Amino acid sequence: MNKEELVRHVAQKTRMPQKDIALCLNTALETITRALGRGQRVTLVGFGSFQIRERAAREGRNPRTGSVLQIPARRTAVWIAGKHLRERLEGTRKRRQLVEA
Repeated sequence: MNKEELVRHVAQKTRMPQKDIALCLNTALETITRALGRGQRVTLVGFGSFQIRERAAREGRNPRTGSVLQIPARRTAVWIAGKHLRERLEGTRKRRQLVEA
């Protein structure tokens, strides 16, 4: 599902205009992005958390030539699934295994 499909689905469920849903979603994403830029953790209870992690500099290899490259340190955004989401996904996997058996 992409952003446009998400907006359409939420608009259908809420019977609100897609334009309003898109504005809300864009505002939420912008707010999360700004918070992460300030180094804050963003937690959506039951869904998951976004946070920034520091990745150390390291050596890598060019897969074509095999030559050694220096990969610089950088900050990266990470997402960690919340307990409710993990449990829901685990339940889905267990149901699939029962159906396939």
